[in-house]
Amino acid sequence: MIFYPGDNPAALLDACVLIPMCLCDTLLRLAKEPAMYRPIWSPAILQEVGNTLEHKLGFTSEQCSRRIRQMSRAFPDAMVQPRDPWHETLTGIPDPDDRHVLAAAITGRSNVLVTNNLKHFPQEYLAQFGILPQSADEFLMAHFRRNSPLVLERLDEQAADIRRRRADVISALKRVVPKFVDLVERAT
Repeated sequence: MIFYPGDNPAALLDACVLIPMCLCDTLLRLAKEPAMYRPIWSPAILQEVGNTLEHKLGFTSEQCSRRIRQMSRAFPDAMVQPRDPWHETLTGIPDPDDRHVLAAAITGRSNVLVTNNLKHFPQEYLAQFGILPQSADEFLMAHFRRNSPLVLERLDEQAADIRRRRADVISALKRVVPKFVDLVERAT
C-alpha cells in the first residue's frame, strides 16, 4: 500500500531516514510546505540520530548538536514526547527497541511512519493505529506524483544551497532512494 499525501498529514520520520544528510535535507525541505506533510520525531529518535552520526559516522558532537538544533528550530512542532505506557504495550513490534518509534507516531497522530526498516514495523499491526509504514523511497515517490513541480523546486533549492547542481543532489540521493531518483530522472 502506498501513502498518498492529503491535507497536511503527519509523518513520523524514523532515525534511519534522518541520518543520511541528503535524504534528511530533501525530506525536511518538502515539509516546509504545509500542504505536503508535517514532520514528527521524538527526543529518542533525535538521540539515535546524534549517536549514529557521532559514534558510527565520525561527526563531532558539536556537528551533531548543531544539526539537531537546526532541525528542532526549523520544525518546533515536530517534537512529541510519547507517554511511557506505550512502550510496554506495543508488543506487535518485532524489536522492542523500536517501540519508542511507534509510540512517537501514535502520540504525534502520524498518518505514516517513514522508515527504511519496514520489517520492524508490520503493516498489519500498525493498521490498528491508522498508521502506514512506508519507505523513504515510497514516501518521496508519492509526493513527486502529487506535486512534481514543487518537489523539483525543492531539489533545485537544495542544490543551490550547497552550491551544486540538481544532478549532484540526485546522485547523492540515488544511494538511499533509488526508485524516487529513477522516477525523477524519467520525468525530467
